[in-house]
Amino acid sequence: MKLTIIGSGYVGLTSGTCFAEAGHHVMCVDNNPAKIESLREGKVPIYEPGLEDLIKSNVAAGRLQFTTSTEEGVDHGEVVFIAVPTPPQPDGSVDLSFIEKVAREIAAVLKGYRVIVDKSTVPVKTGEKVAETVRRYAEEGAEFDVVSNPEFLREGCAVDDLMHPDRIVIGANSDRALALMRKLYEPFVAPVLATDINSAELIKHAANSFLALKISYINAVAAICEKSGADVEKVAEGIGTDKRIGRHFLNAGIGYGGSCFPKDVSAFIAISEQLGEPFRLLREVEAINARALDRFVDRIREKLWVLREKKIALWGLSFKPDTDDTRESVAVKLAAKLAEEGAEVRAYDPKGTEGARAQLADRIRYTDSALAATEGAEALIIATDWPEFANADFDAVKANMVTPLLFDGRNLLDPATMRQRGFDYHSIGR
Repeated sequence: MKLTIIGSGYVGLTSGTCFAEAGHHVMCVDNNPAKIESLREGKVPIYEPGLEDLIKSNVAAGRLQFTTSTEEGVDHGEVVFIAVPTPPQPDGSVDLSFIEKVAREIAAVLKGYRVIVDKSTVPVKTGEKVAETVRRYAEEGAEFDVVSNPEFLREGCAVDDLMHPDRIVIGANSDRALALMRKLYEPFVAPVLATDINSAELIKHAANSFLALKISYINAVAAICEKSGADVEKVAEGIGTDKRIGRHFLNAGIGYGGSCFPKDVSAFIAISEQLGEPFRLLREVEAINARALDRFVDRIREKLWVLREKKIALWGLSFKPDTDDTRESVAVKLAAKLAEEGAEVRAYDPKGTEGARAQLADRIRYTDSALAATEGAEALIIATDWPEFANADFDAVKANMVTPLLFDGRNLLDPATMRQRGFDYHSIGR
């Protein structure tokens, strides 16, 4: 099939590339000429394992192309995906201006029947607004259907998530549109859940908010474990083996971050309040998440007493491993808090340095290796659980440091092993 993806950011570029890999002919559209030119040259603006090779191979095979022209894209694809940003607003609601603009642009060039698909994460009833907008600005009698097809990508695993999805959710109010969407997903072996549009839109926000709830729940349990002398890892294992609960996302740490969970939880709260059914539980999820970082900083401050002029090594800046994404990264927030109190922070991240530098500028220093960050440090903090941090040469790290004080914000290391190596080791809920 011929597909078009409008918006070549993280979701759009990864989705379009994987659709091409599945055999479809995909045109990715973006209004940034520099980005499009860069993609045509094989330069990928984001880091996602496996993505660059797939882009190059599918461009070479003629299944993936890029353009700045919405008209060219709409002419190309019988299915047109909208995958533009939906950034948060100060009150927690979602800015839908990019969605509205693209809907108008599609309407202006719509000729034959098209299925217009919301791929961006949007509030419930957005599909209705997209349909109204296209109908308002398109020529009279223009044929189209609007569909909701939410993405469930995990950064760092997005290619595998797209090629081998747990489920495919298609929200459609038209049999014609649903049939085309089923045909589109034939190459993917996964159960298809067909719903109305509003239900599909709610599924995405409900799923991400539930996962954020699990993270905040185990972080609240971790705080109780620390007060009682229990081990949160054992508690998580004990409840996670219950099939009704599951072990995933029961990992205590310094809180969730990234481009999805904080935005989607806030958006779901705003949606519920706009509908007159406030989701008060999610307010507490946000509060627990904020307290997790505050408690961690309190512990660092307790050990170091005064943070001003203390040399602190920080391992990790991206919000999770295997991505360069530092949006709403708890590690970046931690660096900012330490810098505000006058600490001299030296940070290392395998992929996230440039993103962090754009947010923090010169408030901290950046190093080219994990070991270099520990030179003369009075404390080491692990804020992102990159595998290379678990496999570091801790004898060399200890020799580099003034005092072997280690704060593991992701429970990446074994407490007994680190103490045997001579570290004053502190983790979460253990």
